[in-house]
Amino acid sequence: MEILQPPGWPRPRGYANGIAARGRLVFVSGMIGWNADGQFDSDNFTAQAGQALRNVVEVLREAGAGPEHIVRMTWYVVDKREYLAAGSVLGGVYREIIGAHYPAMTAVEVRALIEDRARVEIEATAVVPDSG
Repeated sequence: MEILQPPGWPRPRGYANGIAARGRLVFVSGMIGWNADGQFDSDNFTAQAGQALRNVVEVLREAGAGPEHIVRMTWYVVDKREYLAAGSVLGGVYREIIGAHYPAMTAVEVRALIEDRARVEIEATAVVPDSG
């Protein structure tokens, strides 16, 4: 995996401008902040984001992948102010679950998500390097 950082550009915080990778592609659908039983344990944005990230990791595990293989994430949030206010707390939750790995990321504010209680939905693409 190669981090793409154009010369002279400021280094981004918490994401990469781009990543080049080769291997087996793994696509994870949008994960929301409910548990394995399809129930929300909280309506708190950060708690839901943490659960959504754990859900992403669980799906990756099924492909023999881990958070370190994520090359791209898209976050859909229903309130950008809520997302921005989560700031450092959200960053800590992210690092606890994903680690110090920062793929290419996009965050988009949307009017609503399909599940009414969902505050965030996260989709991911990972690349597991070819062996050998």
